[in-house]
Amino acid sequence: MSKRKSAYAEAGVDIDEMMSSISAIKRMVRGTTVNGVMSDVGSFGGLFKSPGKDHILVASTDGVGTKLNVALQANRHDTIGQDLVNHCVNDILVQGARPLFFLDYLGTAKLRAEIFRDVVKGLCRACRKNGCALLGGETAEMPGLYPPGEYDLVGTIVGAVEKRRLVTGQSIRPGDVVIGLPSSGLHTNGFSLARKIIFDQSGLKIHDTFPGTRRSVANVLLAVHRSYLGPVSRLLDSEFKVHGMAHLTGGGFQDNIPRILPDGALAVIDRKAWTIPPVFRFLREHGKVNEEELYRVFNMGIGFVIVVRKRDAERVTQLFQKQRSSPRVIGHIERGRGGVAWG
Repeated sequence: MSKRKSAYAEAGVDIDEMMSSISAIKRMVRGTTVNGVMSDVGSFGGLFKSPGKDHILVASTDGVGTKLNVALQANRHDTIGQDLVNHCVNDILVQGARPLFFLDYLGTAKLRAEIFRDVVKGLCRACRKNGCALLGGETAEMPGLYPPGEYDLVGTIVGAVEKRRLVTGQSIRPGDVVIGLPSSGLHTNGFSLARKIIFDQSGLKIHDTFPGTRRSVANVLLAVHRSYLGPVSRLLDSEFKVHGMAHLTGGGFQDNIPRILPDGALAVIDRKAWTIPPVFRFLREHGKVNEEELYRVFNMGIGFVIVVRKRDAERVTQLFQKQRSSPRVIGHIERGRGGVAWG
C-alpha cells in the first residue's frame, strides 16, 4: 500500500522530501569546514569562533540576479553557487577582509532534489577554494510565491580583517595609479539587458555558438564569476601599500569606483587600456546601447580595481603577472570633484 501524502505535501510542500535532500548534501557541506567552525550541519544557528582581538568583522549579502534564468535555460546549476560565493568574497575583499563563513538561502515553489544538490555542490566548491565554511542556510518551498520550476538564491558572507589593515580608500591621493584585473565575463550583473539583446533582439539560442568565440551561449553567459581572493591576498601580504579597491558589480565603473574615493579625488579611466572581450563587443554592436550606459551596466572586461602609489605600480603589476592575473594599468587619480572621468 502506498503511503498517502500529507495535507502539506498536497498543498505543495513536502517536508519529507526536503529533509531527505538536506541530509544528502551534509557530506558536501562538512567538506567546507575550516578552523573556527564550532557546530555541525543542522544546528539552529551556526557557531564560529571569534577571530580575536583587534579584528573587525566585515559582512555582505547579495544574489546572482537574472543569471538564474540562464542557468534554468541551460539546465545547468552547478556553477551558480560558485558565482554567489565568489561575488560575496570580492565584496568584502575590497576592505581587506578574508572570508570566514558563508550562509545561503534558496527559495523555490517546489524543491527539485537534483537542482538543489547541484547548487549546493557549487556553493561548497567555491567555499573550499576561498577557504571559508558553508556554515548554514535556509531552503524554503513557497508554492504560489515563486513561479513553478524557478528558484532564487541569496547568500551572506562574514569575514575579518585586522583593524590596522582595513582598506577604506581614504588614503587615495592624486597621482595614484588604478590597476584593473580582468573579469571572466558578465560575472553576475547586467543579465536582464544581456538576455534581452542576446535572446530577444538577436535570436540566439542557449546552445548556439556565441559570435566571435568557439564557445556556446550557455558557456559564455554562465562563466563563473571570478574570485580575486588569491592574487589580492598576496598583494595585501606584500610590502606594497594598497590605497583602495573596488569590485565592479552593478553600476559598473561609474557607481563602484566613487564608493572608495575620498573628497577631492577623481578617477580617470582609459577605456583603451584593455581589450574588450567578445561578449561585450557583441552587446555593444547588437544592443544599440550608448557607451556611457555600457560601462555602467557591465564590467566590460574588468572585474576588480586596485589603487596604489605610482612608484609601486610597476612592481605591483609584476606581482600579479607572476600569478597569471593579467593586470592592466587602466587609469590614475587626479584632483577633482569625485566620480569617474574617461581619459
